[in-house]
Amino acid sequence: MPLFTNSLANLLIIVVIGIAAGIAFNRYGRSWWARSVGNATRSDITSALVGIAGSFFGFHVGVVLGLLPLPLMQYIAAIVGAVVVLWAWRGR
Repeated sequence: MPLFTNSLANLLIIVVIGIAAGIAFNRYGRSWWARSVGNATRSDITSALVGIAGSFFGFHVGVVLGLLPLPLMQYIAAIVGAVVVLWAWRGR
């Protein structure tokens, strides 16, 4: 049962990282023009879902690269993955 608990904790942490990165990127990553127009914005939900996808991607790339001894490194890889996918999704 500890494996299930560890897996569930990893899943929840990855989802929280993705949601936080997506919302932060949507609210603070826009230009001043996009913030002032208001109508040409993407929703927080869509950005959060893209952030979750990026955090899953980054986490699993971290696992493939062998960052298993340090779980903190996997979470850092999840943060980097979320930011990279959000950045690529925005087309910058």
